[in-house]
Amino acid sequence: MKLKKINVAIQDEYADDYAWCYGCGRLNETGLKLRTGWDGDNTLTIYQPRKEHTAIPGFIYGGLIASLIDCHGTGSAALALHRKNGHEPGDGIEPPRFVTASLHVDFIKPTPEGIALHAVGKVEEIHPKKWKVTTEVFAGNDCCAKGEVVAAVMPETFMNKK
Repeated sequence: MKLKKINVAIQDEYADDYAWCYGCGRLNETGLKLRTGWDGDNTLTIYQPRKEHTAIPGFIYGGLIASLIDCHGTGSAALALHRKNGHEPGDGIEPPRFVTASLHVDFIKPTPEGIALHAVGKVEEIHPKKWKVTTEVFAGNDCCAKGEVVAAVMPETFMNKK
């Protein structure tokens, strides 16, 4: 499967205070820096696992796959609500932020090392403040995992510092 490039990702638009997530925070130096964008009506995140993501020789650690599905889900929800509000990444309007309300992952087959992964998501609004994202993770043409994230609009209290 030919991988596409994500030019402008929703995570590129997050305010600095919200850009520290280990999975998708652009300011987290040791993080994954996952980036999610539109691919038609679907969402897309592409990631090349690093050597330290090895579970056993030749295969990727399942926790990385869960993190990919998790951050892809919250990023996809942010994309969808941003679009619903009449905006797109790159238009200069700060997008909404989401947190994970639930995460479910089914591992379909072992994920091989050395192949860029791509997560493809479908987004469904289930409540004005909650969105469901179903995701399939592919290594090449093989679907290795499927997941579902219910993402909730991040409460303002998350940024209240004590």
